Amino acid sequence: MVKLLIADRDENERVGIKWLVSSYSIPYEKIFLAGTALETIRFLEKEMPEVVCVELDMFQSDAWQELTFALNRYARYCIVMTAEATFDRALQAIELHAYSFWLKPILPDEIKRVLQHCYKQAGKNPSPHLAFGTTSDTMSYRALFVEGEAPEHSAYSILLLQTEQTKDLPLLRKFIEEYSFQIQPVIFPLSDMIACVLESRIGTDSYVIQQGNLLLKQWEECFRIPIAGILYLPKQIQPLHKCYVEAKQSLDIHFFKGYRQLTVLENPIRWREIDPFLTPDDQRKWIGMLNSGDLDEIKNWIHAEFLNFSHPYPDPGLLRVRLTSILAQVRRFMKSFHLDQGDLEASYHRVFESILYTSVLYRIVQDFILFLKEVIDRAAIHRQEKILDVTEKAIQYIEQHYMEPDLNLEKVAQFVDRNPAYLSSQLSRKNKETFRQLLTQIRIREAQTLLKETDQTIQQIADQTGFANPNYFSRVFKKEVGISPRTYRDQK
Repeated sequence: MVKLLIADRDENERVGIKWLVSSYSIPYEKIFLAGTALETIRFLEKEMPEVVCVELDMFQSDAWQELTFALNRYARYCIVMTAEATFDRALQAIELHAYSFWLKPILPDEIKRVLQHCYKQAGKNPSPHLAFGTTSDTMSYRALFVEGEAPEHSAYSILLLQTEQTKDLPLLRKFIEEYSFQIQPVIFPLSDMIACVLESRIGTDSYVIQQGNLLLKQWEECFRIPIAGILYLPKQIQPLHKCYVEAKQSLDIHFFKGYRQLTVLENPIRWREIDPFLTPDDQRKWIGMLNSGDLDEIKNWIHAEFLNFSHPYPDPGLLRVRLTSILAQVRRFMKSFHLDQGDLEASYHRVFESILYTSVLYRIVQDFILFLKEVIDRAAIHRQEKILDVTEKAIQYIEQHYMEPDLNLEKVAQFVDRNPAYLSSQLSRKNKETFRQLLTQIRIREAQTLLKETDQTIQQIADQTGFANPNYFSRVFKKEVGISPRTYRDQK
């Protein structure tokens, strides 16, 4: 049975073409008429007509993708009509793979010739939605999770869909199971996502991509609940299990890109390794920014550090660790002003949980910056009221100035506005070590980092860590670490 759909805004045009079909005795079994873009798409989805006459002028840009997908999915022959003889309309006809281009007013003989030919050809050849390959009945959860359980000669593609909130996953599952796919996948509901697997995808990649984009669009129109999708179309034929593993490891791309979009990949994402911990220079930078209360400088640093990524993306887990390293510096700053209590303490724990569990990076950054503003504002108030922890303030000063050879207890005591003897007793009581021991530990820790990560000479490292004499530096280093600086470098 061959069906015809006539879609035109002008009722006279629709009825006129239908009358010509009848008068010329072209034996279409059913003829449908559509006067709007929405009606056209709905008839395509419900009736799947083999031949479609569609007026291009009735489709605006917001419905064009849906029309293209539906025509490619259901129609065997597409005939386009327009009153505008323009290059843009010709390009649209090409995009729709139109069999014929009708410029209004259309000659009856042209209508007869084209529709008769389409009817004959459609009767001989099945529609594309019936011709696509079907998925293998042998696919199962075991084939997905266990290597070697599915045929290795097949070309698989995998669509992974994930809701931002786990509670919305049952709704997504119901939507997917009831969805009318162009190429029907095997659906695997999982504990944290939905996997849709296609087999024998040769020549169908463009349809699969269109199908994925349209699925996300229709989900959004129905529920307004954010979901993220990974469509993995590997270049090489590989086992189903490997396809699934590589697609899953790429799903975290939404950490950088956010939800409400489909990411199409031909190769799995290889996350870039980074050092997640702050360097001593970074630590000093943060101490300085927090003490100065310059929120704009802090925002610029965070934006440059966390919101300007491109391929290859850093490992999301390591980025979370790096954010907690910064939060640790903020924690020490809070303690120095006795801010680690009450509602600000609760905000600190909320931001810590946001870093660990929030699924999109820019939201973590927003939460962090708002929290930092609150901390800086509260610290300014406490600074005016002279509420501060003298020992924490002293340690921060030592960490910023340890590279000065003449740094001593008197200078630090002068900075915190306390008597040197009093400061020494406070440091010993709180940290169980003297000022000199604390300063030496900070200097040796920085020296170890420079020995591991740079090619600087022992003399240069001694200069940078506050030791005026390299021989004295070597003696102190060996006493604290157990081996000489040179041996330490060789071992690392």
